[in-house]
Amino acid sequence: MNERIARDVVLVRAIETADQKREVLSEDDRMYASRSAKELAQWQASDSKSQVTTDHFLQQRSEQILKRIAERTPAFAAFTKRRSGLKGLAVVLPVVALLLGAGLDRITDPHRVDLLSAPLLLIIAWNLLVYLGLLVWACLPAAKPGGAKSALLHKLSIGKTALPRKLPHALSAGLLSFMAEWTQLSTKLTTARLSRTVHLSAAMFAVGAVLSLYARGFLSQYSAGWESTFLDATQVHTILSALFTPAVSLFHLQDFSLAEVEALRFGHAPSAEGGARWVHLYAATIFLLVVLPRLALAIFSNWRAKRLEKHFRLDLEQPYFRKLGEALGTGAGVAPGALAGGGVLRVLPYSFTLDEARDKGLATIATMLLGEQARLMLRPSSAYGEEAAEALRETRLDDVGVTLTAVLFSLAATPEKENHGAFLEYLVRHSARGVGVLIDESGFAERIGAQAGGQARIAERIALWQQFCSFHHTTASIVSLIDPSTRPLDAGAGLTLSAAP
Repeated sequence: MNERIARDVVLVRAIETADQKREVLSEDDRMYASRSAKELAQWQASDSKSQVTTDHFLQQRSEQILKRIAERTPAFAAFTKRRSGLKGLAVVLPVVALLLGAGLDRITDPHRVDLLSAPLLLIIAWNLLVYLGLLVWACLPAAKPGGAKSALLHKLSIGKTALPRKLPHALSAGLLSFMAEWTQLSTKLTTARLSRTVHLSAAMFAVGAVLSLYARGFLSQYSAGWESTFLDATQVHTILSALFTPAVSLFHLQDFSLAEVEALRFGHAPSAEGGARWVHLYAATIFLLVVLPRLALAIFSNWRAKRLEKHFRLDLEQPYFRKLGEALGTGAGVAPGALAGGGVLRVLPYSFTLDEARDKGLATIATMLLGEQARLMLRPSSAYGEEAAEALRETRLDDVGVTLTAVLFSLAATPEKENHGAFLEYLVRHSARGVGVLIDESGFAERIGAQAGGQARIAERIALWQQFCSFHHTTASIVSLIDPSTRPLDAGAGLTLSAAP
């Protein structure tokens, strides 16, 4: 599916997941959207004489649900029309860079061409350093976005981060969840688009600097020369030869000798030679070392962005999509990409020993998430404070037979970065298909639920865990293993996976 369809699908999933009490979308709304989407997808496949695909079904369903919510909540309609902050930046930044490059002549002598021109040499040196940095970065392991970079990606992926006013609480929670998730899912696409803009802007800055040289040359008589406290003519000749050799060789420009460089030193007898020769050398060198490579990088980034935009990948093996796949069915000529029920839920408890009742509750949750044919794979509990690598040494996190991996924490525990966080970070980093988080409230609720202010304490602890999991790039799904029906995880409220780094 393309970016627009994926964005709508992720938005609908976030809203349905947050709307557990059916305040925004009733059960009838969801069932009607699924039935209608199935029919529309079948008609679309019939018209094109192809099979029904999951993409068609999800597209039709998300469009109907978003339209229905927009009709009921006008403030939400404005949110759906938001676009990323990159479109304006992609136009403004190259134009500003061109103007800034053209303004370089304001900080140089308008009547001479300095053979050791600091602005022009800095342009070349900076871009060569950037190319070296890109090569080194390409060889390094992929790093997880964080800090200021994540904030920038969030702004560029979503645009305005403020929510519209007068939205139902469940809808606001869904939009917040969507913005965080979409920022993570679209990181590669946003980075490609940003790279395209940055490389194009760098090329435009260099073009502006060269144009300013030629424009000023039409109105002023250049005199060429150089001066230095620490460099002699031989060193300057060596530097300029290394710098201008590619341009001289490729464009067959006039070369220069050591004697000519010596004669152009300011303070010696004035040279009759004008500056046009050196303007051409600098212009050709900047074109070869800056403009062409930057344009090539911009073209590559544009190709990558277009490719990611047309083929935006979502993990359709997640429980939410599997449950929707039951509405689409498996016997109606569904294409290979369609979904089927069933699967394996692997649970990794952390400092949590399950009794028989809670073990049965987990089996019920597996059925809620993956359908009637779901199977539960319960791993031994990891001890508090134990290193994740040691605790999981016999667990294959890349097991293709596992549909969904979830960490199980107890709400009674207070989340700690160095223990719970380290365990979760290890799983997020090493799980190829992502990892979900289940927080069991049953033990904590039994202990303090009936006390004065107990419900408020439970709500505070839930908020703390949700914030903690969000910090570690996943979402906490609250469950009750004693009575799973009190915290249902169904098609509208599935377990959210963290994206694999």
